[in-house]
Amino acid sequence: MKDFSDYRKNYSKSSLLDHDIVKNPFVLFKSWLKMAEDDSQIDEPNAMTLSTVNDKNEPRSRVVLMKMLKKNGIVFFTNYESKKGDAIKKNHNVCISFFWPSLEKQIIINGICSKISEKESDDYFYSRPLDSQIGAISSDQSKEIPSREYLEKKFNEIKKNSPNLSRPNNWGGFFININEFEFWQGRSNRLHDRIVFSKSSNDSWTVKRLSP
Repeated sequence: MKDFSDYRKNYSKSSLLDHDIVKNPFVLFKSWLKMAEDDSQIDEPNAMTLSTVNDKNEPRSRVVLMKMLKKNGIVFFTNYESKKGDAIKKNHNVCISFFWPSLEKQIIINGICSKISEKESDDYFYSRPLDSQIGAISSDQSKEIPSREYLEKKFNEIKKNSPNLSRPNNWGGFFININEFEFWQGRSNRLHDRIVFSKSSNDSWTVKRLSP
């Protein structure tokens, strides 16, 4: 057995006080995201953990990349027939989280997921590098395959016909319409700052502070 009970870290880099809180959580989100983009210790500031629940009520989490930040939410891309895509079809409620250890910051977001338009998916798909397009076409994401060689052979066969590529119908973007943000700022003595923004029926935001 490995015992981690003596692991300790003191969080002391920043704070989230009342005078730091704005009316629109997207303003604060963009501010923290910019800090992450400017931090040389963070390779992918847009990496987020996406959690879904399938039809057996089983949760599953994985890291995906935020590719667009819109007025009311976030866009990411995937295979619609993957495990995450299948779960979202059956349960549109998702949770995402960003964790930037070097900033001692975390953001937890809840929202409702839906497909973006085919045009938006086309625009993004064809903006990707050629090999990334081929990778999306060649991968039946989450499906069992016989070997690594099988996947590479399929990739190379598709690459021979690369001038005729088209976006697969089962690949595209999801939009997360955000209804709640929780901003977590690590503080000393585990007295962390936790600020929650919840969307009201009139699209305004209510704010509350949670005990750590």
